[in-house]
Amino acid sequence: MSSAAPTLSLPGDPPGGRRAAWVWGIGVAVYFVAIIFRTSLGVAGLDAADRFDVNASALSTFSILQLLVYAGMQIPVGLLVDRLGTKKVLTIGVVLFTVGQLGFALSPSYGMALAARALLGCGDAMTFISVLRLGSRWFPARRGPLIGQVAALFGMAGNLVSTLFIARALHSYGWTTTFVGSSLAGVVVLVLLLLFLKDHPEGHEPPPAEHAGAAYVRRQIAAAWREPGTRLGMWVHFTTQFPAMVFLLLWGMPFLVEAQELSRGTAGSLLTLVVLSNMVVGLVYGQIIARHHEARVPIALGTVATTALLWASAIFYPADHTPMWLLVVLCLVLGACGPASMVGFDFARPANPPERQGTASGIVNMGGFVASMTTLFAVGVLLDATGDNYRIAFASVFVLEAFGVAQILRLRRRAALREREHHVVSRVEAVHVPA
Repeated sequence: MSSAAPTLSLPGDPPGGRRAAWVWGIGVAVYFVAIIFRTSLGVAGLDAADRFDVNASALSTFSILQLLVYAGMQIPVGLLVDRLGTKKVLTIGVVLFTVGQLGFALSPSYGMALAARALLGCGDAMTFISVLRLGSRWFPARRGPLIGQVAALFGMAGNLVSTLFIARALHSYGWTTTFVGSSLAGVVVLVLLLLFLKDHPEGHEPPPAEHAGAAYVRRQIAAAWREPGTRLGMWVHFTTQFPAMVFLLLWGMPFLVEAQELSRGTAGSLLTLVVLSNMVVGLVYGQIIARHHEARVPIALGTVATTALLWASAIFYPADHTPMWLLVVLCLVLGACGPASMVGFDFARPANPPERQGTASGIVNMGGFVASMTTLFAVGVLLDATGDNYRIAFASVFVLEAFGVAQILRLRRRAALREREHHVVSRVEAVHVPA
């Protein structure tokens, strides 16, 4: 596949520029806050277990429910973004995840805390697809891979806030003050969103689309799913994202503190290393894919293989504790999982027209969160069943990785052929556009 494909300037491409960066930046700020709220449980897992007096399986239910709601909302959110536009969907999302974070802070019982995390997951689900759509409306198509990676980079900066500040605030100020204080960030981005965000630049309004109820929904989903690029993108996202998500969202801190007997401070530093690695690798992957589209599959499969190798080396190390140097390398490699998962959107984007981008992105984004949810549940159940044997519990990662790799290998040629067809059509249309 020619590396020239992503640099093609299509008719009607938005111009980008400072105005685009400002508007898109507001959307990214919303996503940044959503990630802080989503990952705050990752550093508060042990505190939550004590506060609500629950075991590993019940603790994992917090994240599983949150991800279940998130994954289940992806296709509906994609349809909503295509129909209502970015601003309306983001506004609903901010209100929901802010109320969820505040509810989690004040919940007196495990059941109410679960409901709050579900509400948070629902609001969180509305952010990333909206930000991707916003980028595609304000920036030229050739900027798509880099714009997506930069958005994910700022999301990981939100994770960094969790690991650096939420963890320390919990220790210094306690549960309620920390989570109530953090919820104020949702109010700030809501004000910015309402005052300054616009769905698209002037003169680049999307064409009106028919919205014929259930029939329209079925057509959108079916058309997006028929594209091999959409399905390949979903399986790339499924296979690459979840090891780091499982580690950061819940089980990394307990593994490092309980199984490896590290201090919370040291464990927090290792989680921070995952986030920093993610931010650096994201920029590198974005630049590579923007210049060499054919590198997408090798990047995805190479990340999966390296992650599996380091994961196995760390959990099966022939000693009671894994050496620090190996844990550091593992965390550096886990940092590549998030950027590799973004490659999935780079398969779906050229496979679908603008009016179907939200729906296709929702299908792709569902992949990694289904895998994360499944693994979070499996780890919790296996820990309870084996007396906290992290080697057995963490080995469940390999099952989903193997399944996902098989699907990527099955679909990659079909998706490449189909993308070539789309590329040829786009070039012909560009040539025939009147001056």
